Amino acid sequence: MAARPGFVRRFFGGLWSVLNFTRQLIFNVLFFAIVAVLLVAWFASDGPAALRSDTALVIDLQGDIVEEYTIGPREAAVAEAFGEQRFETRVRDVLAALDAAAKDPQITRAVMVLDEMGGAGIATLREIGAALERFKASGKPVYAWGQNYGQGQYYLASHANELYLHPAGALGVRGLEGTRGYYKTLLDKLGVKVNAFQAGRYKSFSEPFTRTSATPEAKEADALLLNGLWSTWTGDVERVRKLQPGTVDAVIGDLPQRLAAAEGDIARLAQNEKLVDGLMTRSQFRERLLQTGAPRSDEDSETFRQISLYSYVRRVPQLLNGDAVGVIVAQGEITGGDAQQGRIGARTMVQLIERARQDDSIKAVVLRIDSPGGLVQASEVIREQLELTRKAGKPVVASMGDVAASGGYWIAMGADEVVADPATITGSIGVFGLLPTFEGTMEKIGVNVDGVATTWLAGATDLRRPIDKRLAQSLELVVNSNYREFIGLVAQRRNSTPEKINEVAQGRVWTGAQAKERGLVDTLGGIDVAIKSAARRANLGDSYRLDYVEPEPRGINRYLSLFFGRIAAAVRSGLGLDGLLGRDVGAVKRDLELLMGARENPLAPISYCFCSFR
Repeated sequence: MAARPGFVRRFFGGLWSVLNFTRQLIFNVLFFAIVAVLLVAWFASDGPAALRSDTALVIDLQGDIVEEYTIGPREAAVAEAFGEQRFETRVRDVLAALDAAAKDPQITRAVMVLDEMGGAGIATLREIGAALERFKASGKPVYAWGQNYGQGQYYLASHANELYLHPAGALGVRGLEGTRGYYKTLLDKLGVKVNAFQAGRYKSFSEPFTRTSATPEAKEADALLLNGLWSTWTGDVERVRKLQPGTVDAVIGDLPQRLAAAEGDIARLAQNEKLVDGLMTRSQFRERLLQTGAPRSDEDSETFRQISLYSYVRRVPQLLNGDAVGVIVAQGEITGGDAQQGRIGARTMVQLIERARQDDSIKAVVLRIDSPGGLVQASEVIREQLELTRKAGKPVVASMGDVAASGGYWIAMGADEVVADPATITGSIGVFGLLPTFEGTMEKIGVNVDGVATTWLAGATDLRRPIDKRLAQSLELVVNSNYREFIGLVAQRRNSTPEKINEVAQGRVWTGAQAKERGLVDTLGGIDVAIKSAARRANLGDSYRLDYVEPEPRGINRYLSLFFGRIAAAVRSGLGLDGLLGRDVGAVKRDLELLMGARENPLAPISYCFCSFR
């Protein structure tokens, strides 16, 4: 007998109700689980367990070493709560942990294991290296071990009292290079014409879009810069390793012969040349630490008593009251409007500077710069706010990190004093404008463009047509005007003349040491030097605290986007796409993004430095 229609409807209706209820239950459980983890990450405040005596501080740096997270610190904590590995480390956390551990009687040694460490600029490496030396000066030894050492990893490891490498490991010390892709031939084939306007003989940013190779001027400037940086790197390593000056270059120069003497064994070569103290497996390294007197973590443990840097930094006491030096981090490209951490948005930066200026407890400001520059107008807006802060009676000191070039140098001109590390990449006082047009592309694909406009300027930025000569002339005038403004500003702030500044400007990039010789910076040193100078200028003596002035979190949506972004990252990693989208492909993507971004407002000049050296 056939089933009745009403029964069929009731059956499938009931089945759907069960499925719908199950679906809602699963999503509700998942939602509340996420909320619970967020609340735990946000509100957890249980104090850490007491630190046992004779503990080793394990410096297990993870990811790139940055001035500030590209996501907020609470978001990073949420990522950890979901089991995500840290992918960035703040340099200030490393410095705070090492300086606190040097005075902590419970910490008796430090151990560096840097296999998960990512990239870091030479100035950042020098900041951490100086902190390691301060730790050693307190009478506490530092040990280092690695399966392999990249160039940045080895720089830090070289500061150890004892430095070990895995017997099957390698030492990736190779030198520095600065290469770019040149796209003119490709752009010609695509019918794209890049109209470039620049002020400064050495302002080479636009060259990859208008040439097939670097100009002699660009190579000359880059060679002087890279050789200066490399000299600083090798000099530091040879000093702390007690090697003869020139040892590193000699090993690289004679690599085939020296490698042959080590029978092709890279690890043995490193030991032969005294670049490392010995070759050990991880278990042998642990045994070595136990032999030096490090106690076992417990009676039956095979390893030593230890605490990770990330756990220890939470123990570093934070003063919440009293007079403060406010620290504002300016990291990344300079843009207009708002920007998340890792980029410098003019509106966001203005808000931070205003907060510091209006906070009565903040008596001085340190602007920590790690930026290759960006929009000229945005840079000037930021500088003006620093100028207002100085006029309000609060000293401002600029502290330059890895890079403070072009717009990054422009904003430093709002400070009373400019402090740079000898390895800071700085200067690049120049301005340019780019406008790609696609008339050739339109011709290739058979598209004609026609129409009317009320003025010549209304249609002049239609990129499907050749650039109007009047627009080209206007862009040239704007770029040159901004360059004159730039060198005039620097001349005024550096107590010089536009003519003298023009001689060392021209878009040329210098190391911090070279910039000091040319009067572009006041003092050589790290952020500690800048902070002490700011405190001294504000008459704070030795009793003051640091107050990092940072953007406020913006609600739960960013946490949820972070969570699903982590899932996407895991999928991408599982598919092996990170290898396909590597550093070199990323460089091409960045260049093309900057080129296409320049078309959004062709009358907005850019002060940007290509400062990516590796």
